[in-house]
Amino acid sequence: MIETTPEERLPERLNRLYDGTNALIGRFTPDLAVFEELFFYRNTTTALAVGAGRGVAILAAERAKIPLYEYTPMQIKLAVTGDGHADKRAVQNMVKLLLSLKSVPKPDDAADALAAAICHGCTIGPAAEEYRIR
Repeated sequence: MIETTPEERLPERLNRLYDGTNALIGRFTPDLAVFEELFFYRNTTTALAVGAGRGVAILAAERAKIPLYEYTPMQIKLAVTGDGHADKRAVQNMVKLLLSLKSVPKPDDAADALAAAICHGCTIGPAAEEYRIR
């Protein structure tokens, strides 16, 4: 988990995210990376910060030559719960069940990341190429 603080300026948070992502890539050498597509945010400032952070993570993965895939929130919810409109709690509980975890992953972002990975696992093979970021 890469953590930043609200006291840090955006460039400092992005730098921490980039360095942290590179460290995780070096430690775990992933075969691929899965991202959730951005959806509409009511708060423009939040949307811009999330988009910038996502871009930094994508850049780190791309520089490491890691194939990138993305899915919509609805696709992830559908793959994990069978309901594309499931709420956050339902997704968290299914992640716990599917991965035989003792408790729901914390923080919420961890459960979201695991849900995206489960979604990709359900879409392996040639069908997954449709979701590859080009």
